[in-house]
Amino acid sequence: MVRAADNGTSVPERAEEWPRQPLPPLATVLPAGQPAQLGAPARGPAAPGGKHAGGKRTDGKRAGGRLYVIDGIRLLAALMVAAHHYAGTWRADRPGNLIWDRPVSEIMPTVFRVASYGWIGVEIFFVISGFVICMSCWGRTPRQFFVSRVIRLYPAYWFAVLFTTAALIAVPGVWERLRLREVLLNLTMLQSGSGVRNVDGVYWTLWSELRFYLLFLVVVAMGLTYRRVVVFCCIWGAVAMLAPVAGLPLLELVANPDGAWYFIAGLALYLMHRFGQDLLLWGILAMAWLMGQLELGQRIEEVERVSGWRGSVAIFTVFLLFMVAVALGHTDRIRWKWLVTAGAMTYPLYLVHYAAGTSLIARLRDTMDARLLIAVLITGFLLLSYLIHRFVERPLSRLLKQGLDTSFARMRNADHQA
Repeated sequence: MVRAADNGTSVPERAEEWPRQPLPPLATVLPAGQPAQLGAPARGPAAPGGKHAGGKRTDGKRAGGRLYVIDGIRLLAALMVAAHHYAGTWRADRPGNLIWDRPVSEIMPTVFRVASYGWIGVEIFFVISGFVICMSCWGRTPRQFFVSRVIRLYPAYWFAVLFTTAALIAVPGVWERLRLREVLLNLTMLQSGSGVRNVDGVYWTLWSELRFYLLFLVVVAMGLTYRRVVVFCCIWGAVAMLAPVAGLPLLELVANPDGAWYFIAGLALYLMHRFGQDLLLWGILAMAWLMGQLELGQRIEEVERVSGWRGSVAIFTVFLLFMVAVALGHTDRIRWKWLVTAGAMTYPLYLVHYAAGTSLIARLRDTMDARLLIAVLITGFLLLSYLIHRFVERPLSRLLKQGLDTSFARMRNADHQA
């Protein structure tokens, strides 16, 4: 199993919430591929008494809107990862390391013990990604799915590649700068597929995300239904388990065994949210937990080297149980508007905090208390993330959407004329 050192986190997504749709009685068959209406309750026969199998009402009384609490979880996960990268990695705990110059566990032992578990934010992001991608894709066409992913991922990423490159030029000494042609290839987000290093080590998760999107695009093209998503989870999970022992590099590349079961957990949780819980979904989630705890242990042994398996599994388990509560509607009353902004800042924060932040630590470590320095850096990058969202992501996303919509319209017109 190959991983980048000092892993960062994956990409948070935003999406609207559809009201939970009950599974039909056993004697009822839904038309294949029938899409749900955006922003409206999906049609279908309700279980007796207006309840689904899990006992929650589905008569439209549940508050609509987005799942605000997921935005908060995203920000928390991003802060966990940032704290880990600044004060909890094995690299920062080595004698004479380039970040702190001495083991960070000697400088702030309590902070180190807590931050050493922050890498689990990566797994949290993968689970959330599976949840929100399934949510945002329901009822959409492959073209809409493609456009939504492009305008969500690339604007902030392009800025981050250029920002991080400039930061490493201005503050050298910790990370090796890439050659210009490698930096330019990084702008495609496909550098891992070409064997080129990332401008920032945290970008490794984007490669995992992209492979998930390509796989899920197949289901989107067929039309998302409960059955098709369940079948997709089962097939992908089986292939992900077999790929490492199959001796087929291409199969392992596509199956993404390191991240597959976290995405699958997110998909199962969204099905619980939309259709209600049942034994099959609980079984998929249990399998995801079992495979996840194994992957957590392997990652500790091969990459992280600073935290314990029991503590890591405990954190991951608490997170999954909380996500079950979210999926079943127990957190719907949390509707704080500021969480929307928090969620929007998460992706830019993830992209820009690591290489630039650790380079600044190396430059400023002797000027103030280490804990204060970390707090100042995280605050500064949060502010920068808001500015990226406000002045880069939003305007550039609108331009990209307009351009892509026009391009696809021309493509359709050209096909009709032909």
